[in-house]
Amino acid sequence: MAVIVMGVSGSGKSTLGARLAEALGAAFVEGDSFHDAAAVAKMRAGHPLTDADRWPWLDRLGAAIGAELHANDLVVAACSALRRCYRDRLARAIDGPTRFILLDGNADDLRERVAHRAGHYMPSSLLDSQLATLEPPMRDEAATTLDASAPPAALCHAALAWLEGEGDADAARYTGETGR
Repeated sequence: MAVIVMGVSGSGKSTLGARLAEALGAAFVEGDSFHDAAAVAKMRAGHPLTDADRWPWLDRLGAAIGAELHANDLVVAACSALRRCYRDRLARAIDGPTRFILLDGNADDLRERVAHRAGHYMPSSLLDSQLATLEPPMRDEAATTLDASAPPAALCHAALAWLEGEGDADAARYTGETGR
């Protein structure tokens, strides 16, 4: 199974993804590493990516996740995956069972996190465009939503419980729901 931890910048995707991968004994794939230089420069300059910018990135990332999945049966990745069409494209490229975990957060808290991140190319000025683009997973998607403000250990516990099929109660404790 491929597990994609998704959400806007500053939601904690990489933190939870790395922690979850460690707990599962799986490889961790950082989606940001698959952006090409032009996309990074565009974001660094404060310009949001277009779908045309994202398609090759999603294809490269999906292929890498798929290769890891087919080699080792389990992989965790961090990727914004903001729109359903991005999640669908990613899942097609992965070509295997894929689950999504949305880290959903309060815009003010996210702005604070992004503003205090050192060394990242994503400026806080792009957060509003990401929030506007975000399409939370629908009930027919293999996904759950967790509250990004919860501590990483609690998020990891809720994610593991959900992945093991026991997560309705644990996820609800942190999100108020188990999906959308």
